[in-house]
Amino acid sequence: MWNRWVLITAFATALGLVSLTAQTPKPYSGPRMPDGHPDLQGTYDLATLTPLERPVSAKSAVLTPEEAAKLEHEAAAARERGDQSIKADRTAPPKGGDGSVGAAGNVGGYNTGWLDPGSSYTVVNGEKRASIVVDPPNGRVPPMTPAAVKRMVTLLARPTSDAAESRDPGLEAPGSYDDPERRPLGERCLLGFASTSGPPALPDYFYNNLHQIVQTRDSVMILTEMVHDARIVRMNAQHLPKTIRRWMGDSVGHWEADTLVVDTTNFNDKTRFRGATEDLHVVERFSRVDAKTLLYRFTIEDPATWARPWTGEYTWPATNEPIYEYACHEANYALGDVLRGARQREADEAAAKK
Repeated sequence: MWNRWVLITAFATALGLVSLTAQTPKPYSGPRMPDGHPDLQGTYDLATLTPLERPVSAKSAVLTPEEAAKLEHEAAAARERGDQSIKADRTAPPKGGDGSVGAAGNVGGYNTGWLDPGSSYTVVNGEKRASIVVDPPNGRVPPMTPAAVKRMVTLLARPTSDAAESRDPGLEAPGSYDDPERRPLGERCLLGFASTSGPPALPDYFYNNLHQIVQTRDSVMILTEMVHDARIVRMNAQHLPKTIRRWMGDSVGHWEADTLVVDTTNFNDKTRFRGATEDLHVVERFSRVDAKTLLYRFTIEDPATWARPWTGEYTWPATNEPIYEYACHEANYALGDVLRGARQREADEAAAKK
């Protein structure tokens, strides 16, 4: 009788008469906090080879296993080359560098032993993604509005929250080395560069990739290894008055089923993510995929900067690696050195003209 029922059920399923819903794997349901919400706590490594925007060379939003393997192999090979010992009797680089990729034309900087840009592409729904941006469908950040382009020209020398750690003085806007407050926020040890502190929290493709989540009923803390930034998300609260502006905005959270939703507004005029205004609005979603993975999804909106809202997502794999202190502070001696170096460069150029 049992075998007959199995055969009947199988035949009905093949004809589409029996729903397969019951056979679909259930969503992950892991440990929960005392308040009943999912436990998102842990330390996560955000390093990934997946770029924010989809490269022109990428054929689709998803890399084939062969494409991903090839790119990951190339990245590993490049790292291995960079880790080779440097000859002690090597000659000095030409003045101003040789023009190749690297600090100031590759005259020297961090070698790869200090760097950790990631070794694999992020995996979402079992697929290796070609970009973090998923909407617009082309995987690219929408174009800036004409007003934003004009604004960026006038504010070129001012820092943004996603600026690189440093650049060649000869490539930066005039005056950007005249005032310490015009240097990038990461260089001043105020925020981690490349928007690693968030929001949105993005890979910096450099080093210090770890983020730690500590969760209570009333607040969630997200600690960023780079420049030891700590975001405090106030749960089920109202946003602060518009007159109160913060470096990382005002983050308010709530739960939608098992997803933590964080709404952030009230940015100040110095944390201009990709040139955004103070009206930047970021909505983040954190959900647990399995015991060792979070899915992080964010949506960016600022009508004065972009033609339309845009969205990205990538996974945060858990790690047992410790977060080390990043002993960086504003007004450290390096900041004075870069300004003195700029003054010396100007003096040398003036002397050469005489």
